[in-house]
Amino acid sequence: MKLEFGYGTGVQTVQVPEKNLMGVLTANEMQHERRGEDAVRHALAHPIGAEPLHTLAKPGQKIAIIASDVSRPVPSSEILPAILDELHAAGCRDEDITVVFALGSHRHHTVQEQERLAGSEVFRRVRCVDSDPDDCVHMGVTKNGTPVDVTRAVAQADFRICTGNIEFHYFAGYSGGVKAIMPGVSTPAAIQANHRMMVSELACAGNLDTNPLRQDIEEAGRICGVDYIVNVVLDEHRKIVYAVAGDAVLAHRAGCQYLDRMYRKPIAQKADIVLVSQGGAPKDANLYQTQKALDNAKHAVKKGGTIILIGACQEGLGSAKFEQWLTGSPSAHAMVERIGREFELGGHKAAAIGMVLENARIDLVSKMDSDFVRSIFLNPQPSAQAAFDEAMERYGPDARVLAMPFGGATLPVVKEEGVN
Repeated sequence: MKLEFGYGTGVQTVQVPEKNLMGVLTANEMQHERRGEDAVRHALAHPIGAEPLHTLAKPGQKIAIIASDVSRPVPSSEILPAILDELHAAGCRDEDITVVFALGSHRHHTVQEQERLAGSEVFRRVRCVDSDPDDCVHMGVTKNGTPVDVTRAVAQADFRICTGNIEFHYFAGYSGGVKAIMPGVSTPAAIQANHRMMVSELACAGNLDTNPLRQDIEEAGRICGVDYIVNVVLDEHRKIVYAVAGDAVLAHRAGCQYLDRMYRKPIAQKADIVLVSQGGAPKDANLYQTQKALDNAKHAVKKGGTIILIGACQEGLGSAKFEQWLTGSPSAHAMVERIGREFELGGHKAAAIGMVLENARIDLVSKMDSDFVRSIFLNPQPSAQAAFDEAMERYGPDARVLAMPFGGATLPVVKEEGVN
């Protein structure tokens, strides 16, 4: 069977014998009842685990709405107007409302970026600020020792609303929920304390209830106090196709279940060979972006198997810190050990690659120099077909093969293992 994988603006093709092909994993077909702001307003009208927002918020309260920063795909400008309408129905005034952009470990915004994120009307009506890691309030400590140090604009609010999108997250299980608090509006020390748990095998995409890192996040949320969430699910074009509102945990779980229906892919067993790509440009512009497909593919490959990662990466690695970790480490395992001691944005992606290499070989089909690819612990291949042919020689004529042409959006789950 001839398979095609997006590769920059072109494709890589691979001929896979049908007897070896276990499946081609693509997003499940879904009929979405509502989209965009209409989905958000419907969610607010039908909250999960909570009363309607307009009955909970009270006049005179200082209200903080936590919104995602510019590095996230969240269309906040389609979420915030509906929330403001609910707050106004409660009698709250614009001057008592602050939108706080959750920077986490990321850079500050320009004023223009803040306006684009919030939307011009919201930006004009209410105060919009970035979270400030240098101006935080200590609110407590989780049982794992993570300090709950929250930016003052959120910590001192009377009513807190978290917004965001829900997607698979390779160590928090899923994004969304109270992740807007931790790491969203927390200090670097707090983020380091929480994210060091990413080395746990249970800190993986699709796992919530036994994920120590996610449990720590939600404990931090309880200590801080989150009164409401409004989360959205996006399609592959980053458009809202579903929304949830209400209780910080119950509403979030409902959103995760919807995401599972869209993108979770049961497989009968793990494969010897996994062919995976991000789907081509712009998602495979660099290895930093392409890593997302790799991390989902790790759930489909057996121990000792091979992941053939197909991504043009014409821009190279895509992050200076990512490059420092990859090129400055004596081994792949050294990056895994280091992240447990020292979380750094960019470094965490390098460590994630190191964690995959603990169990499987990674062959990379890219436009990067072969010697450089070897120097970052990966095996360069001239084409996806050449990589596949070589892998078949290693595993023999009965090798099991899975294909993930849009690997960043599909999460393989072995049927008998299950995921909470």
